Amino acid sequence: MPESASPSVFSAIADPTRRAMLDFIATRPRSAGQIVSHFPKLTQPGVSQHLRILREAQLVSVSIQAQKRIYTLKPNGMRELHDWISKYQEFWIDKLDALESHLEKTRTVKQEK
Repeated sequence: MPESASPSVFSAIADPTRRAMLDFIATRPRSAGQIVSHFPKLTQPGVSQHLRILREAQLVSVSIQAQKRIYTLKPNGMRELHDWISKYQEFWIDKLDALESHLEKTRTVKQEK
């Protein structure tokens, strides 16, 4: 499949079920059967569709061991997401520092009363 036709990381993680699958796979490699069992509200074809999108977005890899397909998180696949988010981290630090300062002032005012 040409790179331009593959789903982006952002499209892949936009779905809450796929994010939950990533969380489940992140703890350790999982077989397709384990993933299907972990998501009982989904059909096996539905799980397969989600896993295909995650593979195409380079977020998971699959290996075959005997009759099992084993899914593993691909940390490098998260690079696009990390690179995008990292541009905004400096703003978070400023906001968290401002929140800490505000809470400290509020705490001081309450103690004075």
